[in-house]
Amino acid sequence: MTETVTVRVPAKVNVQLAVGGARPDGFHDLANVFLAVGLYDEVTVTPAEELRVTCAGPDAGQVPLDRTNLAARAALELARRYGIDPAVHLHIAKDIPVAGGMAGGSADGAGALLACDTLWGTNASRDELLDICAELGSDVPFSLVGGAALGTGRGERLRVLEVGGTFHWVFAMAGRGLSTPAVFREFDRMNEGVRIPEPVASQELLDALAKGDAGALARAVSNDLQPAALSLFPELAGTLAAGRAAGALAALVSGSGPTTAFLAADAESARTVAEALLASDTCRSVRVTESPAPGANVL
Repeated sequence: MTETVTVRVPAKVNVQLAVGGARPDGFHDLANVFLAVGLYDEVTVTPAEELRVTCAGPDAGQVPLDRTNLAARAALELARRYGIDPAVHLHIAKDIPVAGGMAGGSADGAGALLACDTLWGTNASRDELLDICAELGSDVPFSLVGGAALGTGRGERLRVLEVGGTFHWVFAMAGRGLSTPAVFREFDRMNEGVRIPEPVASQELLDALAKGDAGALARAVSNDLQPAALSLFPELAGTLAAGRAAGALAALVSGSGPTTAFLAADAESARTVAEALLASDTCRSVRVTESPAPGANVL
């Protein structure tokens, strides 16, 4: 048996997040266009006397270290299916913002699942791994797959998308987090009594991704959760305005927020936007990176 396995897994940005009305099960149907970006967590798994989770990196103190952590839940579910004692130490090296709308927790779940599958030699099929991911959460399957994909249902059913080039991004980290369930509740409150259409992926956006056309992608990006995120965290409007003023092609809240995402024309433009955002004093920190990025992979 391998003594230690480390898996690197990416953050995501939603270039389209179309949200339907609340379902009887409390979830919402989505048309969710995921794009993996080059910010990564690393999950290392080693045999131990019992299951335990540790975490290091920015805002690691906000990460739960009990069995509610998605990495722990992934290990427990794989172990249950294969009759294995889940006695492992899961160490998460965080670089994806915590509670930032970039699927950091989901990434850790996918990373732990692949790491445990490798450590234990369970040889689970790709379909079984994706099935476990879907049980863990709506964003977890994409964290395993990476690249670009359209998520339907509650986001867990994926269709891989073609990406024809490199896109340049700046992410601005807010001074506090936002709860995804709270943002969805605010979305429901703001849309009470409103007929919400079925969510559908934008063909214009899919074409822009396939062509690698940043200008066309900028015109097509959208996030139906953005008004709810701004309602709960009004200061984000200032961050969005600062990025646009600095020349970003597009500015939007990433997923449920509060991280804001800025699409730039090229690497130099991205650096300019990042410098302006830092100088604006409307965010805590910024990161510059590119997409698409690969999904979870063993290092």
